[in-house]
Amino acid sequence: MTTEGSTRTMTIDAARTPADEETLLDVRGLRTEFQTSRGRVAAVRDVSFTIRRRERLAIVGESGSGKSAMAMSIVGLIQPPGRVTAGEIRLGGTDLRGLPDRKLSAIRGSRISLVFQDPMSAFDPIRSIGSQMIENIRAHQSVSKSAARRQAADLLGEVGVTNAASRLSDYPHQYSGGMRQRVLIAMALANSPELVIADEPTTALDVTTQAQVLELLDRLVTDRGAALMLITHNLGIVAGFCDTVKVMYAGQLIEESESRALFAGAAHPYSRELLKCVLRTDRRQDGLLSTIPGTLPDPTQPFTGCSFEPRCPLGKGNPLCRGTEPPVVAVEGPHGTQLAKCHFAGQLELKEEK
Repeated sequence: MTTEGSTRTMTIDAARTPADEETLLDVRGLRTEFQTSRGRVAAVRDVSFTIRRRERLAIVGESGSGKSAMAMSIVGLIQPPGRVTAGEIRLGGTDLRGLPDRKLSAIRGSRISLVFQDPMSAFDPIRSIGSQMIENIRAHQSVSKSAARRQAADLLGEVGVTNAASRLSDYPHQYSGGMRQRVLIAMALANSPELVIADEPTTALDVTTQAQVLELLDRLVTDRGAALMLITHNLGIVAGFCDTVKVMYAGQLIEESESRALFAGAAHPYSRELLKCVLRTDRRQDGLLSTIPGTLPDPTQPFTGCSFEPRCPLGKGNPLCRGTEPPVVAVEGPHGTQLAKCHFAGQLELKEEK
């Protein structure tokens, strides 16, 4: 982002894209807390965003920034001692927070599906893949067991599992890590969901398998017209795959922009530091990869001002950053509007040059 771009300060509510007929998921003021021996921890702090139909959205940030907690909050899988304490979660106009468990369970797996981070722990190790897929299909569709088995075999074939019908009898440990992830994707798409949430779907996979899984998600989501929320700490897999990116830090969304705008020039110092940690094949790399000094703030300790201030190369020690919560600033650039929760948004090039 260059200093030629104009900026304007907005409130959080005004900065959000208003819901319209293309809005599939509308989250407002989401807050999720966990009660621990050291006190109450806010893992998700007043998060608001929307997902449009057929949109591919990336939620990025370091481990511990609240990405998975936010996803689990959306689908009602936060377990005690955690709970969602505030906010609205609307799927196509339906308030998920107001639904009883039975109705929410019916939506989870049908209208919203999840691809979990660890495919091995997502399956029951003592049941065959086929029995688990059939159970998932019949829980949301009125079909016979034989019809569900045929559908399960078709799904496995669709995600690239060879000899799909016979492999339904295999157990999770008989699949490789990449193949288990393919099966998990097949299960997530079994009931034609409107939204697929993929939580770190390429973790622990080699780069070739990562590319295959992303290509599979891209093709299946595009063909079926679903929206995708991709949760990852790896910005390298986001470029060219997702339409929009939201950067999360310490339980808050701190930057929102189109993918190409973020990679052309992030508007928040944290996003810029994340980008420096990505190995770029189109640029010469001298020495070691960059790292961000310090760690995420202690979530049990209250703080004022900017949560990134202790680690920020621009605002560290600045009384404004330390004592005043930054506003959400809209930065107008060549690739559209970027929203950044930062006192210096839109001034990064000028301050770095100094």
